[in-house]
Amino acid sequence: MDHDADFCPMCEAMQLLEEKWMLHIVRALLEGPRGFNELSRSSGGCNPATLAQRLDELEVRGLVDKEVRSVMPPRTIYKLTTAGAELQEVIEAVDRWGRKHISARLAAYDLSVGVDRK
Repeated sequence: MDHDADFCPMCEAMQLLEEKWMLHIVRALLEGPRGFNELSRSSGGCNPATLAQRLDELEVRGLVDKEVRSVMPPRTIYKLTTAGAELQEVIEAVDRWGRKHISARLAAYDLSVGVDRK
């Protein structure tokens, strides 16, 4: 069986980026390297266990580099790789689209139950 024939880069990218907190983390790192706690605060309140898991996945996929500094206590700094930084174009495109097509009224509408969240 040819697994390459089943591979879809768009599907793989969407699957990665749709995971909760992924784009928030990348967006925070677009502002520059950050320590774990600083990243937790600037990414919108992601809990530490989830943040660690997401950072590990981003590192494995080559989007984030992790540097452990040899000071006491050890400090870990995360920064985007070149591939990770290229997501800025994606985030900016989604932002432009949202600003153009999503009103506050529409954002307040809960599609799952068909009622206003206000």
